[in-house]
This record gives sequence, structure tokens and C-alpha cells, in this order.
Amino acid sequence: MPISASQRRSLAQAPRCQTCSLSSLCLPLALQIEDISQFDAIIRRRAPLKKGEALFHQGERFSSVFAVRSGSLKQVTSEGNGEDQLTNFYLPSELVGLDGIDDECYPGSVVALETTTVCEIPFKHLDALSEQLPELRGQLYRSMSKELRDDRRMMRLLSRKTADQRLATFLTTLSDRFRRRGYSPYSFRLSMARADIGNYLGLAVETVSRILSRLQSQQVVAVSGREVNILDMPRLITLADEETPT
Repeated sequence: MPISASQRRSLAQAPRCQTCSLSSLCLPLALQIEDISQFDAIIRRRAPLKKGEALFHQGERFSSVFAVRSGSLKQVTSEGNGEDQLTNFYLPSELVGLDGIDDECYPGSVVALETTTVCEIPFKHLDALSEQLPELRGQLYRSMSKELRDDRRMMRLLSRKTADQRLATFLTTLSDRFRRRGYSPYSFRLSMARADIGNYLGLAVETVSRILSRLQSQQVVAVSGREVNILDMPRLITLADEETPT
């Protein structure tokens, strides 16, 4: 689909790695200034995705990973029974598509939750450059390791935690992700709908709403629409970390 004049202007004005505010969190994190220009040369700046637009679809041939520059995305995997399982949310500076390396196809569809911009990094170029730049290779390994760790944490969350603990963990994790990006860990906007949160946590949307109402009545959080204010962070962390009785 042809891009509009406004999209062309946006691409022309897109920040390079040396000027991007997220470079301290993204793949160039460990690179020297002279090496960043080599990394920057392999990146493709794409037109912004509109809300609901797919970055790629499940089953497409794997060719690139993507760094989120602004906005947010969700990953949805279609199961054999016709049901869709939401498996991940992506925020600025996070890498999308690493789970496609093994089978050489993307295992889920990734869709924009709001207007979102990404940097496309062709994997064959990234792989070749990482051979020349050990620091880049190390940062790529760390990103893969983090994704594995997050997947295992999610498995423990779904198998061992109560509904209240799952939602509390989701909010504290989201708070920490915002904090690492320089945003307030106490006040933030949820780009995802409650139905998406419920799907991700294995809960009915009514359960998500009921727990949020209970947390509000306990003055742990204040919620207005998608705006969340954490009023009692220690209590929320305690709830998230509580041991589930056997």
C-alpha cells in the first residue's frame, strides 16, 4: 500500500540511533559511537502502524526483528481449536520477532494497540554485523535471554498464582517497564483493553474488572477508564509476591 505524504515526512524525520531517546535501552546499548553508525545503516524505518494494523501475521516467513520506537503492540497466537491466545505485549525499546528465528516463521500475529512506530532490522544483516561487533552480539543474546525469562515467569504466573496475584503481578511488571523507560511507575495509561489483559492472564474480563474494583476499594490503586494510579505500591508488590497456599 502506498504511503501518504505525511508518512513520508514522518519517515524522513525519524530519529537515528545516535539521537533516539531509547538508544540506552535498545540493541545499540553496548555500542561505541563509531559502531552505532554501522548498526544504523542496516535499519529500515517503516511508516507508522495504525491501531489494529498488523506488523506481521502468524505463519509469515521470518526475515526481520523489530524495535518498538513508540506506541505498543500485542502478540496473538491462533490455536488449533479456533481460539486466540494473547501471548505478549511490547512497549518502546523492546524487540519483536525474536521467537521466529528457530522455525523461520513468526509463531503469532503482532498488532498495534495504538499508533506505533518500529525500526525494522533485517535479521541476516543483524547476524552478519553481530559477527563483527561482539558487543552487539552480547546485547542480542541478553535480549533473547530476557524473553526466555519472561516466558518462564509467565508460565509460573498462570500455573501457580491466584487471579488477584496474576493481576497484581501484571500491574507491578508494567510499572517497572514504564520506570525503566523514564516514565512514572505510579501513573500510566493502559493501551490494552481489559479483555486483552484477561486473555493474557487467563482470566475472564469480568474477573479483571472485579479485582480492579476490589483493589480500588482497598485503596491500592485508582482506576479511571484506562488510566491507572498506584496508590500503595508496597501492598501491590506484597500481593503479587504472596505464596499461594497448597
